Parts: sequence; C-alpha cells; structure tokens
Amino acid sequence: MADDEAVRRAETDTTTYWAAGTPILWRYRENAGDGFHIARPVTVVRDDADLLAVWLAPGTECVKPVLADGTPVHLEPLESRYTKPRGVRRDRWFGTGVLKLARPGEPWSVWLFWDPGWRFKNWYVNLEEPLARWTGGVDSEDHFLDISVNPDRSWHWRDEDEFAQAQRDGLMDAETAERVREASRRAVEGIRAWGAPYADGWQHWRPDPAWAVPSLPEDWDRTPAHVSS
Repeated sequence: MADDEAVRRAETDTTTYWAAGTPILWRYRENAGDGFHIARPVTVVRDDADLLAVWLAPGTECVKPVLADGTPVHLEPLESRYTKPRGVRRDRWFGTGVLKLARPGEPWSVWLFWDPGWRFKNWYVNLEEPLARWTGGVDSEDHFLDISVNPDRSWHWRDEDEFAQAQRDGLMDAETAERVREASRRAVEGIRAWGAPYADGWQHWRPDPAWAVPSLPEDWDRTPAHVSS
C-alpha cells in the first residue's frame, strides 16, 4: 500500500510546471465509462499558474473513438450515436494544427484554428471537466456542448443536439447538465467581455520550427492511480 501511495503522489504531482517544448498527452475519458477514448500528443507552449497552452501539430498520431465496426462516430445518426458499441482507432490529425488554451480549474478550454497559410479561422470553446494534471499530461471529460467564436467577435452554439442526446442516452445526469449550462453562460460572458484569451493575441502565435511532432506512446491509455484537478 505504501508503494501504491507513492505512485499516486508522483502521478498527481501538480507542483511542477512543464517547460515550453515538452511533449505531453491531452486525453479525454469515456463519458459514463472508465477508460480513455481520445488521446492527443501535444507540445507545451506555456505552462504556469495562470494558463496551460499546448500545440497539436498537423500529422500527429492520435487515438479517437469509432464504432465497433470502424465507422466514424460522426457518420452515425444522432439517435444511435451514443448507444452503439464503440472502440478506438489510431489515426493522424489532418489539416492545420490546433492551439489549445486552458486555465486551471476552468470547465472549458479554448482552441484556435487556422486555415492553410496561417489565416486565422476561429476560436472554439470546448465545454469539459477542468483538466486533471498528472506526470504524463492532462485528462478531462468532454461535455458535448461547444461555442464557436469568430474574429469579428460574433459567436454561436455548437452541438446542442449532441448535448441533448447525451442526456437522453444517460451519458450525463441532470445535475451535470446544469453545471455545463452554467459553465456555458460564464463562457459566453467572457466572450462578450472580450478579455483573455481572445484579446491576448494568440492568433498571431506560431510554433517553434525546431519542435518535433510528438509521438503517441504505447501506454497512451495508462491510468494514474487517482487523477485530481
């Protein structure tokens, strides 16, 4: 038991910040499940008491959920999307890269997308559990509901239908759904106020060309003893 406790403490140590250029994993747990169904190797851009920023490079090998027969999840009709058996598959992150920004304890992260040629496209607010840090990276659980924010400061909801279906299918109870709604209201307040991160100039950021694309480790689904936020 003493050894197990030592491992737990080491795995959940949040006192040390990662240096820029460090490869870590950004993972999502299965909704209403025990394992992980999304794992993305990313490179740390900034990590301190105020912000974790990471870069998901084009071509990165990732893990994503699929239906048991290999069908991409988004091709399955919404009514059966969350009830059919699933598995996971290794795949590459296609298209341009993504910069992900998350503040400690906040129940969402903000992602920046670009079109080819570094033409800034939009911010994307991903509602999720606050990130739980461990020695190999950060873990969360996606909450389905999202917000797309345009450069002209206009915004709109995304995936409201998935948010509703997840509740109908028992992937999210009423209490959690209300917490997500409250988080979404606070996220919208931040958009309307146009503070951090929207006013911070991250759309002009570029990755260090010396960074290698991080690899997906074989133990990408390793489960720390007790992750904690």
